[in-house]
Amino acid sequence: MKYDPIKNIFNLIIKKNPIFRKLFFLLLDIFILRQWYVKKSIKNLMVDSQNTLFYDAGAGFCQYSYYMLKKFPQTKVFATDLKTIYLNDFYTFLNIEQQKRFSYTTADLQEYSLINKADLIIAVDILEHINDDISTIKNFYNSLKQDGYLIISTPSNLDKAAAFTAEHVRPGYSPNEICDKLINQGFKNINWKYTYGIWGKIYWLLVMKTTLKLINYTKYLMIIIPFYFLLIFIPVLICMYFDTITKNPKGNGIIITAQKKNPIK
Repeated sequence: MKYDPIKNIFNLIIKKNPIFRKLFFLLLDIFILRQWYVKKSIKNLMVDSQNTLFYDAGAGFCQYSYYMLKKFPQTKVFATDLKTIYLNDFYTFLNIEQQKRFSYTTADLQEYSLINKADLIIAVDILEHINDDISTIKNFYNSLKQDGYLIISTPSNLDKAAAFTAEHVRPGYSPNEICDKLINQGFKNINWKYTYGIWGKIYWLLVMKTTLKLINYTKYLMIIIPFYFLLIFIPVLICMYFDTITKNPKGNGIIITAQKKNPIK
C-alpha cells in the first residue's frame, strides 16, 4: 500500500481553507491512536516549557507542531520534512504570533543536525522510511541539548502490514534492535512500550484499514467516511483508551523515549 498519494490528497483539501485544516487536525487527535501515545509522552516530558525548542523531525502535516504552538505558548517550534509544500502550507495557516515561534527547513534527516539546540525531538513514523537510520539517530543525539529528550514512534517488527507499505525500507523494529541503536549513539534512560496491542489491532481494523481501502479504491468514497466514523466512534474510543492503559505484551508499534545524558567529567 502507498500512503503518499493519500497524504497528498488530504493536503490538497486542508490547504483550501483554515477551517478544513483545523477540523483535520481535530480528527487526527481523536482517531489516531499513535497521537494519543505521542502527546502523552510529550506532556510527561514538558515539565518546564520556558525557552524550550521543540524539534518536529519529519513533520508531515505538522499536527504536532501545531499542538506545541497552542499548548505551550512560550515554546519555539522547528520542523523539517522532505516535502517543502507541506511546511509552506502549514506556515501560511498559522497566525502572526505563531509564525514568530515557528521555523522550518527542508532537510534529509540522514544528514541534518541542529547541533545542541533542541530540548525535545519527536520522530513519528520516520525511521522505518530511512535507509541510514543510524546516522539519523546520531543526528538526533547531536541536535539535542544536554538532558534533552527524543520521542520515537515506529512500527514494531510484529506489524505485518508495515512490510507491505511501499514507502518503508524496513518492516519495523524489535525493542532490542531500536534500543541498541539508541544506546550505541549515546542515549541513556531509554523507556519503551508496545503500542497497538490487542485493543489497538481492533482499532486499526475499524479505523485505518477500512478507511484506507475505501480511499485507495476511489477518492470519491471519502464522502462516506464521516458517516462511517460516526457509526464506529464509541467502540473506537474504547479500544484506544484500553490500548493506552494496558501493558501490551506485544504490539504492532513501539513508543520510545530516550535522553541525551553526557557523563560528568
